[in-house]
Amino acid sequence: MSLLKLYRLATIAATPFASALLNWRARRGKEDPERLAERMGESHRPRPRGRLVWLHGASLGETLSLLPLIDRFIQRGLDVLVTSGTVSSAKVLSARLPAGAFHQYAPLDAPKFVERFLDHWRPDIAVFAESELWPNIVAAVCARGAPLVLANARISRRSAERWRAIPGAAKSVFGAVDLCLAQDSDNAARFLALGARCVRIAGNLKFDVPPPPADSARLAEFNAAIGARPAWAAVSTHAGEEDIVLDAHVEMTAKTPSLLTIIAPRHRERGAEIVEAARARGLSAALRSQEPEPRRDVDVYVVDSVGELGLVFRSVGVVLMGNSLLPGGGGQNPIEAAKLGCAILHGPYVENFTEVYAEFAAAKAAARASDAVSVARAADYLLSEPARMRKMGRAAAETVERLGGASRGIMNAVEPYLAQMAVAQR
Repeated sequence: MSLLKLYRLATIAATPFASALLNWRARRGKEDPERLAERMGESHRPRPRGRLVWLHGASLGETLSLLPLIDRFIQRGLDVLVTSGTVSSAKVLSARLPAGAFHQYAPLDAPKFVERFLDHWRPDIAVFAESELWPNIVAAVCARGAPLVLANARISRRSAERWRAIPGAAKSVFGAVDLCLAQDSDNAARFLALGARCVRIAGNLKFDVPPPPADSARLAEFNAAIGARPAWAAVSTHAGEEDIVLDAHVEMTAKTPSLLTIIAPRHRERGAEIVEAARARGLSAALRSQEPEPRRDVDVYVVDSVGELGLVFRSVGVVLMGNSLLPGGGGQNPIEAAKLGCAILHGPYVENFTEVYAEFAAAKAAARASDAVSVARAADYLLSEPARMRKMGRAAAETVERLGGASRGIMNAVEPYLAQMAVAQR
């Protein structure tokens, strides 16, 4: 029996336990307790009458990358269903989706839930972001004859190696994709090796995503609270990296005692843990969920809210991108910070965004640091040399502007499918 058949049987056997699993996750803040039925394929929203495009991204970053496509599909007169699997993505999308698009949580990859979902929505085309392919979903979409497109496609070297260890399953899953639009040549080669049939290079959609918004009143209050204090931020940090950031803060305060360090962890539920780590170093720390602005006596301000990176990026000139300082990280997307003119720092482990950081390095739009001492040295230099900081920020913004255009290329590539949809509707 093939691995995919075993997987299908396993998901069928696990289906009766899905409700208990989802309730357990809801208690841990990993699911929306009001919308658990959506994870089992149910929906209370009626399907629109016309042609429907289904766009899916795993979590916040992937779904935000789809925003330029959403706008273009709506301009074509199509309704757009957007699915994702995380609470944070749902909250942010609720504020950023345009009219004509709506969000639902993706069903768990069990045949019963997938079929229920597809019976209701009946998408005319499915566009998935990056490499978010679940075997039962892929098989069900293909069985119904809807084209399956992988947009902004990328897969890490480690993930590709895991798939290559099961070549039969890889060929069945990736070979079912009608069109794979890869971010670059390296990713295109990986998808071809895994069995994808039609692979093209279309660029990175994240360069086309508009910068994250910020409420003007909140931004004014936040900037007023910071005042003239030198401030920098570490965003999308992971466990272990905050220790490096806090040690860098201590190092920098020898010269800049009024320094404010803002930390926006990737997982906001870790906020209290970061505050405790700061206080263990003798620093004053506060959570945004408890203090709406950083007081003048606060050394470390932890942004444990969702959807406020736009506020952070507009309030500081120097940003350290997390998930890059420790082995196994892979980096976080620096494009949003670059669009808002931030000078960018990053660690040595950025293999998930190699192309982006290579472009930044060539344009002198980012600097690499590896530990607390080098982070402190780089951040302190930029804060003390505002002209250099602004020059780096401008170079970053110009770089991402130059690299844009993927959404236009992707729409051109899917045009034949849209034309078929229009003919079928007549």
